[in-house]
Amino acid sequence: MKTFPVQLNLEGRTCLVIGGGSVALRKIRSLLECGAAVQVISPEVVPEIEGLAAEGKITLIKRCYRESDLRSAFLVVSATDDNAVNHRVAQDCAARNILVNVVDNPQISTFIMPATVRQGDLTITVSTNGTSPLFAAKLCQQFRQQFGPEYAELLELLGNLRQEILSKVSDPKQRRSIFTSLVESDLLELLREGDETKVKERIDECISLL
Repeated sequence: MKTFPVQLNLEGRTCLVIGGGSVALRKIRSLLECGAAVQVISPEVVPEIEGLAAEGKITLIKRCYRESDLRSAFLVVSATDDNAVNHRVAQDCAARNILVNVVDNPQISTFIMPATVRQGDLTITVSTNGTSPLFAAKLCQQFRQQFGPEYAELLELLGNLRQEILSKVSDPKQRRSIFTSLVESDLLELLREGDETKVKERIDECISLL
């Protein structure tokens, strides 16, 4: 199976999770991290999901799945331990052209939720096309050790500088030269060392063409 990698903007969009166990909880947390409006359908849920509902972070409906639950869904995650329910959800979503992920069954899913590492605006995803989620998770553990919080700091800094450069430099070649100088500098190492003075000095050197 070949998949097309894409990042979805889920901010404020209704995402339906069917199931109330530990796997569903992981999917719920991932969706909340992306700003989705999460609805959960399950007759029974783990205490952590109850807690999210009590805090107003999700909408919880404690009953079995109905096809009408799909009415306002942008995408659906089916994470029940009942294969019949999971297949029914997949079929219902297909009939309505709704994106669906059936946990541990990529063959009847229209999208896969890859293992993810985040550091601020840096997002690294790892997918094995469903062949070995554990291997994907292992790779993510390695990436978490390799890509620390300094990457988030660097991206925030570069994002702020980019706006300044775009507003002050009209020549595309000059912009690119400055951007390249910033990216290829030792800013990352300086941020890792926490040397704010040298960070500022290096930025001043890189944008001296302004």
